[in-house]
Amino acid sequence: MTTLNDIADTRLYWDDLVPGTVFKTGGRTITEADVGAFAGLTADFNRAHVDREFAQQTPFGQRIAHGMLVASVSVGLATRSLVHLLMEQTQIAVMENTIKFIKPTLINDTIHVEIEVLEQRQTRNPQRGVTIFQRVTKNQNDETLIESRVVYLMHTRAVSAEVLAS
Repeated sequence: MTTLNDIADTRLYWDDLVPGTVFKTGGRTITEADVGAFAGLTADFNRAHVDREFAQQTPFGQRIAHGMLVASVSVGLATRSLVHLLMEQTQIAVMENTIKFIKPTLINDTIHVEIEVLEQRQTRNPQRGVTIFQRVTKNQNDETLIESRVVYLMHTRAVSAEVLAS
């Protein structure tokens, strides 16, 4: 039997990721409390998010969650996934993150993220590689809400163990 201790030191390097591989996160429901807390934190009190009467007159017919709230929760879901946890010590930097909002997220929608390894390229330094991920946030009806593309600079297996130990 494999235990969590058996995989505690497991790392995924740039070399281990295969373009075309898809990972799916767990889900999380976007709640009324999330929308209120995000509005307070960011001072984004746009009436489409916080005013029920106003929101009923919009094309959505009801209040919607802030796009950046949903994008932030999506990042949280992605970073809690096992794949990301195994990559955590081999990531050097996020180099780019582009976000496209496809459809609004409603209060009480449950979202998850599908993460695909899109592309990889070796850098001039053999200890580093670039990986491009496509993240697609979907609701409980499997409707696409957000598409994002994230570019990571990562260690390759050529990197010395001492570099990662520090």
